[in-house]
Amino acid sequence: MDYTYLDIAKMIDHSLLVPTMTVNDLEAGIDLALAYDVASVCIMPYFLKLCAQRLAGSSVKASTTIGFPHGGHATAIKTAEAELAIEHGCQELDVVVNISQVLSENWDYVIDEIQQLVELAHGAGQKIKIIFENCFLTDAHKIRLCQICSELGADWVKTSTGYGTSGATVEDLQLMRQHAPPPVQVKAAGGVRDMDMILKVREIGVSRIGSSRTGGMLDECRTRLGLQPISSRGPETSGGY
Repeated sequence: MDYTYLDIAKMIDHSLLVPTMTVNDLEAGIDLALAYDVASVCIMPYFLKLCAQRLAGSSVKASTTIGFPHGGHATAIKTAEAELAIEHGCQELDVVVNISQVLSENWDYVIDEIQQLVELAHGAGQKIKIIFENCFLTDAHKIRLCQICSELGADWVKTSTGYGTSGATVEDLQLMRQHAPPPVQVKAAGGVRDMDMILKVREIGVSRIGSSRTGGMLDECRTRLGLQPISSRGPETSGGY
């Protein structure tokens, strides 16, 4: 094995974004993230403040979504969302691009919006992931977005919301890694459901995975490494990621 348990666990953003999740589900999901010591919890914005309080003092970061899931919010609304999220303790913002403007190739609008959000996040000392929603885009759109995010200093480029028609593919991850060179990182969302796929995308250079199937994947990882599975698991959700 060329990886440790933490190498894999710290790739995972545990997703708690399914709209039908109850408060009890969200609480259990935070417990799961803490038990497995993942990278972050990506939670519905209304619950972010409580999530950040629960995660305080741990190595699990609090994250949330901006302009989610369709990206069509006005830029002013996205910046207001981001400001409130940071006020509520968000350490990583997952922002959906304006998909309509990308498809229209109105690149000045796209650049201005991403720049405002990157500057806002970095000005507060926090990080930002830009979600492309690749299932709706051509390769040319994906490449241009990678170039824009690299030029503006985004921390991650991310394949998907998990709520489009498909999620991350190996081909898209390879394309994004090629056209968004380090220090920009790549995040896969949707389509990564077992250890074999985790290892495949890790080899490409993916540093984060959005998943609602965290417990099962990390128990599989622990079994492969000869470690005991973690018995205290919250609900595994369906839909998204």
